[in-house]
Amino acid sequence: MLLLYTFFSFAIAAQTNPKEQWESIFNGKDLTGWKQLNGKATYQAKDGMIVGTTVFNEPNSFLATEKDYGDFILELEFKVDSPMNSGIQFRSLSTQEYMNGRVHGYQLEIDPSPRQWSGGVYDEARRGWLYPMEYNPAAKPAFKKGMWNKYRLECIGASIRTWVNGIARANVIDDLTLKGFIALQVHSIGKPEEAGRQIRWRNIRIQTKNLKASPPDKIYVVNNFLNNLSEQEKANGLRLLWDGKTTNGWRGAYKEKFPENGWEIKDGVLSVLASSGAESTNGGDIVTEKKYGAFELQFEFKITESANSGIKYFVTEKENNSGSAIGLEYQVLDDDKHPDAKLGSIGNRTMASLYDLIPSLQIKDVKKKIGEWNRGRLIVYPDNRIEHWLNGYKVLEYQRGTPYFYALVARSKYEKWVNFGMAATGHILLQDHGNFVSYRNIKIKELR
Repeated sequence: MLLLYTFFSFAIAAQTNPKEQWESIFNGKDLTGWKQLNGKATYQAKDGMIVGTTVFNEPNSFLATEKDYGDFILELEFKVDSPMNSGIQFRSLSTQEYMNGRVHGYQLEIDPSPRQWSGGVYDEARRGWLYPMEYNPAAKPAFKKGMWNKYRLECIGASIRTWVNGIARANVIDDLTLKGFIALQVHSIGKPEEAGRQIRWRNIRIQTKNLKASPPDKIYVVNNFLNNLSEQEKANGLRLLWDGKTTNGWRGAYKEKFPENGWEIKDGVLSVLASSGAESTNGGDIVTEKKYGAFELQFEFKITESANSGIKYFVTEKENNSGSAIGLEYQVLDDDKHPDAKLGSIGNRTMASLYDLIPSLQIKDVKKKIGEWNRGRLIVYPDNRIEHWLNGYKVLEYQRGTPYFYALVARSKYEKWVNFGMAATGHILLQDHGNFVSYRNIKIKELR
């Protein structure tokens, strides 16, 4: 009997984990320890819940903790009226110096709309979306519309991870703000009839000591550190395609070595320099030394005004050795001021398009301003399905080797090259088009 009692005592202790020190940050009775910022939506403590209610003609409202938190694990439950947008601020700030006290910082999204972005990470009043849920679409159904949902948020160092009802949703590596308040948002509304909608929060608890991160998962990681791989990215099979410091792994197209001029490595950024000559007449294109078949390529790029460049794949170096090498191309372009955007057919030479073949979706505000970094992604699956991504959105998909693909090639500038784009493997190429364009955080995962 003693042995049996000891066994059950050990089992209970293992389940409750005595090292976890949870603290409630809502006393269940009143709003002691909280303060309201910005808008004047109403907040009240009722029946063990915090209830937020929309008010017309008010900006976003926030009920913020008086205490700031750095590293922590937060759990809470909420139920939101639909349609109604909301969120949970964390590591957030409100200072007179920044937009007259505008609340800004990370937000864990609450979104019952059809796009299903609940659990994504938004940067309120600063950079916008850091982790839109298109990066992890398989997890979208985890949110239960019109029901109580449980969120978990882990902020440990620069690692930000979120869960919705136990399903991993977002994974961000970012250190812009490492400490700040937690706040419950009631979003502004645009119509008088939307007043009175409510969101309810309960069981709000936090850990700040003896923190233990959850085991790694396999979801996509947004890593905002420069030329860096997180442990989860490594576990996911990613490696740096460019090391951020040297020319290792790269050479000039049709050449044995990296170009002696025309390209610059500075402060962890690889840039093709502007030249007064034509395409590929300065340093020329550069290619990976290794060839790739099925892969996922992640990269960031920044353009200058009127700039043109591109990322080509399945480059064989068997054609066109007097100019830019031939291959399927993820277009990099200033759509507003470079004339190439108006050429081709139905926009198939605009940013993130499959150059001269398939136009990318024109999604409002998806492209960053000139001088800001864009996040690109290119996925080539083993069955030849291919996707182009831009700043968290899949903007086109196709499958090479299909009748549709061959028909597109036949009416393009590539029709004269036999089996264009159909090599089993090829080099990845960064294009010198004579304009200043920068690249960084170039990562690759080979797919099986």
